Amino acid sequence: MNILAQEKEESIDLGRFLRILWDRRIVVGGIVLLCTIIATIVAFVLPKQYASTTLVQMRSTGSGMGTHGNAAALASMAGIDLGGSSGSASPTNYIELMKSRRVLEPIIDAMDWPSDKKKPTAADFAKSNLDIKNTKQTNLISVTAKGRTPEEAQMISQGVVDNFLAMQTDMNQQTQSLLVQFLDDRIKKAKDDSEKADAALAKYSRENKIYSPEEQIKAAVQLLGTYDEEFSKQEVDYQSADAELASLKEKIGEQEQGALAYNINDNDVVTKIRNEIVTKEVALVELRQKYTDKHPEVIAAKESLAKLRQSLQDEVGAIVASKAATLNPTQAELMTKAAQASAKRAVAAAAKSAVEKERSKQDAKMENVPDSVMTYLQLKSDAKIKGEVYTNLVQQRENKSIQEAMESMDIQVVDEADLPDADKPTAPHKKLIIVLGFVFGCFLTFTYGILCYRRFEN
Repeated sequence: MNILAQEKEESIDLGRFLRILWDRRIVVGGIVLLCTIIATIVAFVLPKQYASTTLVQMRSTGSGMGTHGNAAALASMAGIDLGGSSGSASPTNYIELMKSRRVLEPIIDAMDWPSDKKKPTAADFAKSNLDIKNTKQTNLISVTAKGRTPEEAQMISQGVVDNFLAMQTDMNQQTQSLLVQFLDDRIKKAKDDSEKADAALAKYSRENKIYSPEEQIKAAVQLLGTYDEEFSKQEVDYQSADAELASLKEKIGEQEQGALAYNINDNDVVTKIRNEIVTKEVALVELRQKYTDKHPEVIAAKESLAKLRQSLQDEVGAIVASKAATLNPTQAELMTKAAQASAKRAVAAAAKSAVEKERSKQDAKMENVPDSVMTYLQLKSDAKIKGEVYTNLVQQRENKSIQEAMESMDIQVVDEADLPDADKPTAPHKKLIIVLGFVFGCFLTFTYGILCYRRFEN
């Protein structure tokens, strides 16, 4: 009985409910009309808002597009590798950088704000005035800005892209300038070492009248020359990576990077890949003693080495990403580059040691060669290595100078910021607001009817 009574109490007689509403139709109509009128007034009183969109494209490292791509293509024809891969960049990083204070504060300062209203922070401005999106599975980013006038919306959208490009160019040039400075120091030392080695060789050659012992031991000399060439290559890689690491440490702090580099170089996976690279490097030297660079075995060895080096870069990047989750995108990218430079330097150091060990084995096989000839060969080898180190460091320095002189734009503007039609604001949506006012009025009417029904039942 109690259950039946409760169900009866909770049920509503729809006919009686509608009669109650009809009897109070003036009040009901007044509620709906009042809500609709208020919504209409609000729709016309709210300030208009306009939206302007700029479409940009992230520079593709493989396509070589834009100023950097053209310069890289020309440099490639001249046998120069510009490097500067932007593979570590991601749409998420770019989007967050576009919301940074360095990008937004000049725009905020350029806008007119009421005297009684405080200027918003960059974070608040980004939330209220910007909608930056990356289209999935593409390298396109749309920057949509909201403004009180068509001109203001266009100014904000264009300003975000312009300020971001200026910031990226400035940051890239600062990094390249630091790297060039560190390379200059190493070039000066390499030049002094090369000149001293050449002078020592010339002096010994004059005093002992030894000028071309290669005719006597041509095969052995060529073999040693192969090891010398590889050693000089690894020395250049070491010096270059060391210079890059030093320039990056200037920007991110010695203590923080030192701890990360230690963990990376002691990582088991990194160590394993590094050892595999060193083994492949030595094997490649031995192959070059037998074949030319166009031989299938040499080509296959080079491809295998390239894959291992890429695996090392990917592994180091993953380690940094797992440890640098709390850093901002710019700092995290610098940390990744520094860690990769540290790993590259460690590989070069290990490869130098391995090549030097193999060369020592060849030296031991030349015990029957006169001491004077051996000394000459050692001096000649030293002069060759130091000369190649100097030459290659100078070439790298020139490559970095080319990068510094170029406009280091990481994104390209596809569509400039459009000027919205003054008669077509994006907000407020007047019809939607009026409909919502009407619906809200109906909801209040229904609530009013329920209250009247309960009172009648009681």
